[in-house]
Amino acid sequence: MDEQALLGLDPNADARYRQRRTRAQAMAYFEQLKESQDAWEVCAEALAKGIYSDDHVKFFCFQVLEHQVKFRHASLSAAQQQLVRETLMKWLQCQLMAPQPEKVFIRNKAAQVLALTFVMEFLTLWPKFFFDLLLLVGLNPNGVDVYLRTLMAIDAEVVDRDVLHSPEETRRNTLIKDGMREQCIPHLVESWFQILQTYQQSHPELTCQCLEVVGAYVSWIDLNLIANDRFVNLLLSHMSMEELREEACDCLSEMVNKGMDPLDKTKLVESLCRVLQSAGFFNVEQEEDVDFLAKFSRLVNGMGQNLVLSWTKLVKGGDAEEAAHTLQAVEAKHEDDDISSNVVGFCYEYLHVLKQLPQLSPQQESNMEAILLAIMKKLKYDEEYNFESEGEDEAMFVEYRKQLKMLLDRLAQVSPELLLEAVRRFFTNAMLTWRTAPFMEVEVAVRLLYMLGEALPAAHGAHFSGDGAKTSALQDMMRTLVSCDVSSYQHPSVSLEFFETVVRYDKFFVVEPQHVPAVLMAFLDQRRGRRHSSPKVRSRGAYLFSRFVKSLHKHMNAFVEDILTRIQDLLELAPPENGFPALLTSDDQLFMFEAAGVLIVSGESPVQRKQALMRSLLLPLTDAFTALLAKLTREADQERQAALADCLSHAVGFASRTSKAFSNKQTVKQCGCTEVYRDCMQAFLPALSCPVQRGALRSCVRSFLHRMIICLEEEVLPFIPAASQHMLKDCEAKDLQEFIPLISQMTAKFKVQVSPFLQQVFMPLVLAIFEVLARPADHNDQAAALDKQLLRRSYFTFIQTVAGSGMNEVMANQGAENVERVVFTIVQGAVDIPDPVAQKTCFIILSKLVELWGGKDGMVGFPDFIYKHIVPACFLAPLKPTFDLADAQTVLTLSECAVTLKTIHLKRGPEFIHFLQQDYLPSLQVAPDVSQELCQVIQQPDIKVLKNYTKAFFQRAKV
Repeated sequence: MDEQALLGLDPNADARYRQRRTRAQAMAYFEQLKESQDAWEVCAEALAKGIYSDDHVKFFCFQVLEHQVKFRHASLSAAQQQLVRETLMKWLQCQLMAPQPEKVFIRNKAAQVLALTFVMEFLTLWPKFFFDLLLLVGLNPNGVDVYLRTLMAIDAEVVDRDVLHSPEETRRNTLIKDGMREQCIPHLVESWFQILQTYQQSHPELTCQCLEVVGAYVSWIDLNLIANDRFVNLLLSHMSMEELREEACDCLSEMVNKGMDPLDKTKLVESLCRVLQSAGFFNVEQEEDVDFLAKFSRLVNGMGQNLVLSWTKLVKGGDAEEAAHTLQAVEAKHEDDDISSNVVGFCYEYLHVLKQLPQLSPQQESNMEAILLAIMKKLKYDEEYNFESEGEDEAMFVEYRKQLKMLLDRLAQVSPELLLEAVRRFFTNAMLTWRTAPFMEVEVAVRLLYMLGEALPAAHGAHFSGDGAKTSALQDMMRTLVSCDVSSYQHPSVSLEFFETVVRYDKFFVVEPQHVPAVLMAFLDQRRGRRHSSPKVRSRGAYLFSRFVKSLHKHMNAFVEDILTRIQDLLELAPPENGFPALLTSDDQLFMFEAAGVLIVSGESPVQRKQALMRSLLLPLTDAFTALLAKLTREADQERQAALADCLSHAVGFASRTSKAFSNKQTVKQCGCTEVYRDCMQAFLPALSCPVQRGALRSCVRSFLHRMIICLEEEVLPFIPAASQHMLKDCEAKDLQEFIPLISQMTAKFKVQVSPFLQQVFMPLVLAIFEVLARPADHNDQAAALDKQLLRRSYFTFIQTVAGSGMNEVMANQGAENVERVVFTIVQGAVDIPDPVAQKTCFIILSKLVELWGGKDGMVGFPDFIYKHIVPACFLAPLKPTFDLADAQTVLTLSECAVTLKTIHLKRGPEFIHFLQQDYLPSLQVAPDVSQELCQVIQQPDIKVLKNYTKAFFQRAKV
């Protein structure tokens, strides 16, 4: 064997060697060794005699041997199979005498080959596999290591449920396990006990390996072999040893999770619980090893969940007495008041059990109280929690809090009275001492009040007008919250929780509106809410303030102008050159402008005053916009241009956001604000002709126009022609794609009122679309292709809107040549573009046009167009290879195609049927009987029949 060749497989081979032998050559030689009929025997000899010292050569010898056992075992002669067995045992014997064990990757590969040989031969050729192995290994540490690795490799091959096996392999594995239970499991268990006992002090790594083996095998062997005094006591002693206790915990967890009879499971868990209790393991307050605590809590969680499962099975089986005993066992697990994330599952399932009981015992109520106290304790933030820069630890705690909230919700379902009273006690005490209490105590008290909103739905839904006890308790707590000045606590977590809670319980202020001013001051004064030192509080506070105002504006009429004065500095546009850090981001300012708009519009001021207030709110924006736009046109630096355009966009966005305050009951016109918004339009529209930063500026002005079409009604119409002219100049696919919805919105809303404008803009818009779609593009530019696809869809949608708005004169008045050109693009879209969404729209348009122009008094020449182009489209499109009748969207397109045929028949009558039978269908070589059948279906009144028939018709035609 060429050892030098195999060395090329070592990823760490030196550069000089790699120049002589490439890795590819080494791989080729390795493959040759694997596939050779007898080369593997050279590898076997090398392993048995320890010929090679290089680790990688030894590893690849094992790989060659593995290949023979895995893929060629059945074709090996009896002598060759014996050679494999002898090779493995001789190699193992060498390990017993070696001063240093082999590298881990070699031991793992050897264990794999041993496991594969066992799987192939245990039932037939090598029934004494384990006896031979144990006899050879004894208690030699090197040998024990390979023995344990082999057991884990056998588990992976035979037992591991995550590995997919064929039915044949599954049958074989079942026979292997049965054979092991009958012949050798007791001996293996005894060997495990000896290993655990012998090496617990001297070789902790071997002991941990052995515990892992026990945990893996316990799921399918006789539990009594492990769950006995000597084994459990040994495991308990391991749990007192720092290096062993995590693995011992995992081993006990596997024992507890073993499937068994519910009564046996109850006895096992109770027995284990007693010994853990007496050994003091439940006293975890002083424990600092977080990893061990996680493992131990997983064990406790498993014990509890398995008892709950046993209780459920016993209840379903009607065994009430045993079920009661099991429930007592469950409740014995609640003596500890700690809830780690790993035992939340058990607590949740225990509460689910209590929910099903008709009445709770004093013990059960006590357990619930213990869980609640633990939840309150565990909800508290840690001193080290970083509120300004949250990392992985913080994210894990937030997730843990969500689990605790689920527990709290479940507890509320079992005993809402207990929850309400406990939270009231805790909250009241915390509010009495908040000035001297640490932030985590104060925060969790307010947090619990907030959480009641979901835990007790009546508290949030019916709020303060339902169940007397709940209403009274919640009202008392809310009154305390807003009057005890806890909002002055400067820690961000307390501030945030205060604002979240007052907004959640907004209905409290409907009942007691006298507290609204105090909360407004908390939002708006110089040290809290909007001006808090924490950016997070300021940002979230902006959103919550907006919600508070929208919900309770009726109770703020007396303070509207005072509030607007107090937030004036928060409504200022921050130009990019001022250099001062803004209190709020532009996104946060959107909420402030919306709140200001709501206060003005919903207030009780006379119309003139509302107009004045709205003008004073928006005039600074328009003035700043005009000045900044002038500056932008003179600015040469691209970075400065982008910053100015960003600021201009914010100004338009703020103005737009104020318009959300209007409604059908309080329109712009009714509030006297039409002129104010017209002035805004006048200020913003010049941005459309700005030669730089066109994309950003057009986008924000277009969004503003969308809002104005909704709010200003017909007052917006004079501005649209000029705006359209600017937006159609030098435009890209994306510009047009975003402009079309604006025209469609206006068309759908104003209909006949915009007909003159639409007639004027129709062809310029269509020609601009044609020009952009015709531009050559790189075939590999997927973004450009998508932009064109979306523009094409927008174009068809626009034509559909015009045709469907009762304004057929808009298209009809474009001149015969233009009309034909447009309608031809619709036919082309229906047939030639493999986009079912666009095709469906095209057929809808064609149906509408036939309905409008296809009758006897329709457009001159259109009937000829129907027969020359529209009828063929209805057949050619579905016959295209790209027209996939298995696709749901395409089937919808076919339905619209059928509707088009039906509409043509309704408009042209027998003439159409004659055309199909005598001219068109024969040209497609459609058989006369099929042609007659189709025409009969078209003439039936039920369109569903035609839709179903056309699908079957084209399915047959495409076979």
